[in-house]
Amino acid sequence: MKASRIAAAGVVAASAVLALSAPAFAHVTVQPDGEAAKGDYATVNFKVPNERDNASTTKVEVSFPTDHPLASVMPQAVDGWSVKITKSQLDKPISMHGETIDEAVTKVTWSATGKGVEPGFFQKFPVSIGALPEDTDELVFKAIQTYSNKEVVRWIEAQQEGQEEPEFPAPVLALSAASEDGHHGSSSGEEASDDKEAAAKETTEAAAPADSTDTTARVLGIVGIVVGAAGVAYGVLAGRRRTNA
Repeated sequence: MKASRIAAAGVVAASAVLALSAPAFAHVTVQPDGEAAKGDYATVNFKVPNERDNASTTKVEVSFPTDHPLASVMPQAVDGWSVKITKSQLDKPISMHGETIDEAVTKVTWSATGKGVEPGFFQKFPVSIGALPEDTDELVFKAIQTYSNKEVVRWIEAQQEGQEEPEFPAPVLALSAASEDGHHGSSSGEEASDDKEAAAKETTEAAAPADSTDTTARVLGIVGIVVGAAGVAYGVLAGRRRTNA
């Protein structure tokens, strides 16, 4: 009896933990495709789950950091959604590729043109961003999620060091260390070029012996024909001599 009570208590406790932690799995988050290296460009996905059983997500607003502005922000088209980009003047202009940038994208808004994100589903919103700052380890975005029943959920709370995760945390993009070559993603192109050169060299080296072999075969074939013709001529002459004799 005592054992069964302990087991039942354990089940209740586990259920309570799951109930309390369940909302943590439904946050609006941001993750890169691959890595988001400092000083480089990256494609990131804002993942928006539907937390309601009786309403669809119909609008998503993502505010971009103004303390680390991004000069390039290009959303990818998403079926069933329209997109609006908002730019603002920067308090402090930034320099990129030798040019001074005095404005940057501060907000991207997606609005559903159809049913939106229905209950039980999530939607990813891809965005190409860059160049990523080199003086911070993360970028904090603020997201506002609007449902078809007019409910608004603000994912804007910053994580405080040493404290529990807030109820409505803002999406955070972790940045990896800058690439050592400093070419901001050009290394893959250089490697591809080197591979092409190596392949061309191998092809040339492989072709040389083949050409030499073909030439040798042709010479030997001609010599064989000449020798064969000479043998036939000799045989004809020898036959005539015997006949005359």
